[in-house]
Amino acid sequence: MDEDILTTLKILIIGESGVGKSSLLLRFTDDMFDPEQAATIGVDFKVKTISVDGNKAKLAIWDTAGQERFRTLTPSYYRGAQGVILVYDVTRRETFAKLDNWLNELETYCTRNDLVKMLVGNKIDKENHELDRAEGLKFARKHSMLFIEASAKTRDGVQCAFEELVEKIIQTPGLWQSENHGRGVQLTDEDAGGGSCSGYCSLV
Repeated sequence: MDEDILTTLKILIIGESGVGKSSLLLRFTDDMFDPEQAATIGVDFKVKTISVDGNKAKLAIWDTAGQERFRTLTPSYYRGAQGVILVYDVTRRETFAKLDNWLNELETYCTRNDLVKMLVGNKIDKENHELDRAEGLKFARKHSMLFIEASAKTRDGVQCAFEELVEKIIQTPGLWQSENHGRGVQLTDEDAGGGSCSGYCSLV
């Protein structure tokens, strides 16, 4: 591990098929958008190092297929995760309605009960919204999640979603310090105040 990297974090992206999970990941890791993005088969995996509040974190981001036939992958996929991004499509109410199912799965298979959750309402660039921001925010508050609306197509909110998630994980030492014990790591910024996106994300 590089000496200047504070920690390596396992991040999951979950949600119904077609909500834009892979597009969000591709925009974040490669700053690309493919309107013809194919459905994920099984699990995709990308690594990206980011700096939040002067702390470098290497993210191992797991992108899962939303289709039911791939659910056999579930237990190993969730194991050891420190953060999860739940994605729904603001133009498809049924993807929002299924969030409870994903949360139940998370509780069933996750090995940590203090992992950080971020709810992302994707595709805000589209016009035919079936959900407004207030509904997403209400659901996020009910389940103690961070919340942001985003568009993988226009970049809106994408970087912010990942940065806020990582910032919150770093502020929860029990989530990552056990993997780094003995390294004498000092956080460079103890302040739990907002990062660059604090006015954009709703910290619940």
